[in-house]
Amino acid sequence: MLDQTVKDQLTAITGVERFSDTHEQRLVYSYDATPGFQSEPDGVIRPASVQEVQAIINVCREHHIPIIPRGSGTNLCAGTVPSQGGIVMVFMHMNRILEVDKENLTMTVQPGVITLDITKRAEAEGLFYPPDPSSMKISTIAGNINENSGGLRGLKYGVTKDYVLGLEAVLANGEVIRTGGKLAKDTAGYDFTKLLTGAEGTLGIVTEAILKLVPKPETKKTALALFPNMEQAAESVSAIIADKIIPATLEFVDQPTLQAVEDFAEIGLPVDAGAVLLMEQDGDPEVVNRHMEAMQQLCKKYGAISVRLAQNEEEALALTEARRSALTALARRRPTTLLEDATVPRSKLAEMVRFIEETAAAYEVEICTFGHAGDGNLHPTCMTDVRNHAEMERVEEAFAAIFAKAVDLGGTITGEHGVGEMKAPYLEWKLGQAGVDAMKAVKQALDPDNILNPGKIFAKDTKKRIVLGGGTRE
Repeated sequence: MLDQTVKDQLTAITGVERFSDTHEQRLVYSYDATPGFQSEPDGVIRPASVQEVQAIINVCREHHIPIIPRGSGTNLCAGTVPSQGGIVMVFMHMNRILEVDKENLTMTVQPGVITLDITKRAEAEGLFYPPDPSSMKISTIAGNINENSGGLRGLKYGVTKDYVLGLEAVLANGEVIRTGGKLAKDTAGYDFTKLLTGAEGTLGIVTEAILKLVPKPETKKTALALFPNMEQAAESVSAIIADKIIPATLEFVDQPTLQAVEDFAEIGLPVDAGAVLLMEQDGDPEVVNRHMEAMQQLCKKYGAISVRLAQNEEEALALTEARRSALTALARRRPTTLLEDATVPRSKLAEMVRFIEETAAAYEVEICTFGHAGDGNLHPTCMTDVRNHAEMERVEEAFAAIFAKAVDLGGTITGEHGVGEMKAPYLEWKLGQAGVDAMKAVKQALDPDNILNPGKIFAKDTKKRIVLGGGTRE
């Protein structure tokens, strides 16, 4: 708990109305969207300016109090759980779009702006902000930046880091730095913009961002392809990419997920298919028509039962929203839903899906899989009950095996969800000890007192031991 001296210093900065340490507020900010992780902070503070952020950091540094910057808490890696207590910093009073610069194709925003509001504002100006995490209706831009969020359009357009041109951030010593800018080129020193993007608030607190915008696509078309099994769907994905087509969206859903989504959305999805590909292309009308026709033919060539082109914008939106609702749909099945994130090369997609199915059976847990087929980003999702400790142990072991397999196939333990606290024990599997040590050196240099989101990314104990394919990974 905070002593009165600290509380007086903090409320002198923000006023009593923007600081709270009531039990109710501490409970509300004790968890994020990651099941199984919860810890109460000592207080919650809501700055309204970069100067207030500086002053808060200086107080916390003086008293060695952790600071956990937080958006809407939609992250899935326990990245904003205050596991070591401290102050949760929320940016609801720093939520303005400061500028849309059409000459430079940029938008400057404060950290608390909702992602969907950025998308809508860009489109109102005839422009386009492509990153589209499934949480975009409620997630904040600084949360997206901290986690380097992806989305359905990641294959063609990239992820959040590809649209962050510059940042204003407050470091652990209270100093403000500005990185990047409205520039097409900038090689002046280390790329701190990219370093802070995806750092999960462990190196600095983002207080402003310059985002890249692109021209709004002229048109878009959507199609749904049904397959008897995942292998044929994966072959179609490889064939589409090999044909030099980069779709705006290329998503897959397995049969159990499809059934759950249809039960939830009730839009007439074909629940008897073994796998489904959702395909979208946008851009020049002639190119869109040509690509959509080619993708339909390739899917049929590789065994699609049928390929259906959305007849209007309403039907296309319904199909896309159905895919976005996959987690919500699956969450209705059991009290606890764990959505994970592993990425493999596209050519290994079918093999990875098969392994997930085999692993679920071996550990006697229920796992459904959907994700971004075009970039090999899988979201195995386990429906369980956190109160069943024996089952939760099997779930953890199953996911450890899945992460290990992803790395063995040339992939990674996370493609867009971040490391946080949940995946910290597996980071060394991907980076090796030297890689982890290099990251720790950066953290130590920028935050020697370890007050910025401590306990994230680097695990206290990395000794997770599993047996895989005849070998042992530890």
